[in-house]
Amino acid sequence: MSDTDLLSPLGRVPSGIFILTVGTGERATGMLASWVMQAGFEPPMVSVAVKQGRYVCDWLSEGQPFVLNLVGDGQTDFLKHFGKGFEPGVPAFEGVATAACRTGVPMLSQALGHLECEPAGHLDSGDHRIFLARVVRGGMTGEGQPMVHIRKSGANY
Repeated sequence: MSDTDLLSPLGRVPSGIFILTVGTGERATGMLASWVMQAGFEPPMVSVAVKQGRYVCDWLSEGQPFVLNLVGDGQTDFLKHFGKGFEPGVPAFEGVATAACRTGVPMLSQALGHLECEPAGHLDSGDHRIFLARVVRGGMTGEGQPMVHIRKSGANY
């Protein structure tokens, strides 16, 4: 099997687009996340893959609660803002409307919806760490369809 035979169809596995927010106060940050999926009904669970070496990966490994903000189709400003990532201590929410959830983690006020999550475990998967998280609260903020991402290759984002 050639790389083309494998990577072309692998890249076309569709995924939603989310902004994962974590931390509180001046320590809060956000990152673009596309490898998210529902992982259970009772209790409601999701899985999220985060690249190894990102400080957000360390925070989630410590069990810090986080929010998955669902990006709506056409909300490309979120991609531009959060797609580059933020170094620790750099303000991640300048110019972005937020509200704090019950744990103090920022939620994006203009996102299509949100899921408040508590990490329940993780598994290393090569260059990523896959987190299993319990969804404790959530809601829809807007109307419309979620943004869907389809890559050209399974070798990169």
